[in-house]
Amino acid sequence: MAKADDIRHEITNLCSSQKLAVLCTQRENQPYASLVAFYASNDLKYIYFVTAKTTRKFANLTANNRVAIMVNSSTNQISDFHEAISVTAVGKAKEVAGADKEPILSQYLAKHPYLEDFARAPTCALVRVVVASYYMVKNFQNVMELHLEP
Repeated sequence: MAKADDIRHEITNLCSSQKLAVLCTQRENQPYASLVAFYASNDLKYIYFVTAKTTRKFANLTANNRVAIMVNSSTNQISDFHEAISVTAVGKAKEVAGADKEPILSQYLAKHPYLEDFARAPTCALVRVVVASYYMVKNFQNVMELHLEP
């Protein structure tokens, strides 16, 4: 069994190396998946992304804040079945506003500087996912869990 520190280290490395994640939302019992540029906090407690307030994903998470976000290292090769790592984070999403927004947005833009105009547009929202748990899959079927303190 992998130790929590080892799992945390692998999740941190994966989140640092990847720019995109799949966000899963739900509304009226209909799941919906979206590709988002993301940033994970160093302690892994939070995952952030920016979206236009007019999107289906924003409407969905406003109606039901429970989300899942999947990050993976696959490259669409056969070797991915045994070498890629996938991590799903589950938690609750909420727009970040006020004094908290700018420092977080600066960290997000350090990872995604090419999104500055989009991220700073008044029609966009910075969203924080408070992560409850991570589920990491390695070597095709090896599943490990990391539960964070509430």
